[in-house]
Amino acid sequence: MLAVTILGSNSAVPAHNRHPTAQVVQSNGQKFLVDCGEGTLLRMMHFKIKPLKIDHIFISHLHGDHYFGLPGMLTTMGLNQRSKDLHIYSPKYLEEIIELQLKVANATLPYKIHFHTIEDEGVIAETKDIIIESFKVKHRIECWGFLFREKKNPRKIDESQIMGSQIPVTFYEKLQAGEDFISSSGNIIANHLLTVTGDIPKTYAYCADTVYFEPIADKVMNADLLYHESTYLHELEEKAVSRFHSTAKHAAMIARKANAKKLLLGHFSSMYDVLDDFQSEAEEIFENTECAKEGVCYIV
Repeated sequence: MLAVTILGSNSAVPAHNRHPTAQVVQSNGQKFLVDCGEGTLLRMMHFKIKPLKIDHIFISHLHGDHYFGLPGMLTTMGLNQRSKDLHIYSPKYLEEIIELQLKVANATLPYKIHFHTIEDEGVIAETKDIIIESFKVKHRIECWGFLFREKKNPRKIDESQIMGSQIPVTFYEKLQAGEDFISSSGNIIANHLLTVTGDIPKTYAYCADTVYFEPIADKVMNADLLYHESTYLHELEEKAVSRFHSTAKHAAMIARKANAKKLLLGHFSSMYDVLDDFQSEAEEIFENTECAKEGVCYIV
């Protein structure tokens, strides 16, 4: 299962009970933190998400509302006696920033941080169940989007058919990959007699701060769930463009071009108290749209 919990959905300034950008992506018990705005640790505690379960953190860019919560989280992990290694993926300079903060505080963490500088588009991390890719977005400074792809075997074991077949469990993985079974005597059992079609892998795309940038659609094509920033309503398009941000209409246009299944809007400007117009504006172009709500876990 692939799911996304929104911790913060606002832009630079916390307002209207909304908070700076942060979200947790979950896949089969693994948890990945995407951006870490101010107050992220408190939001995780509020929603009962354990920071020590996070082994991979992805920072889209080095504007404060996307990473100012990170130093506090790292030191708190240390105070809570984290021992597992932690992997952080980000644009350059983040390692220097964190190391300077630890140095001036004369702080030593009881775990190792592996900093991975994102330099190009493509696969940046991989676990047993998921592949994470980076792609470029267009902001005032270097900024990245992230694509989470499930790994799924093309076939699933048919328990009703495999019982009594005397096929060793060690061969199940090959069956899931589509291979026929050949016994020691040379008898062949066709794969389709032992397996059924597997689940289709799901994908989640996270588009961080960006002006309307059509190449994004190619990178997130057919995403099951697409999160795209929508800082302003389209009546303020000129302001959005000048600040390298998008409108709800822009986000919907990308979702439509990408043939996404569902669009989540986020990164709302604090000038907006009520967000109903964001959803209405986007739905005119892309119907399956929702404004990201903090604390909600969206199943991909």
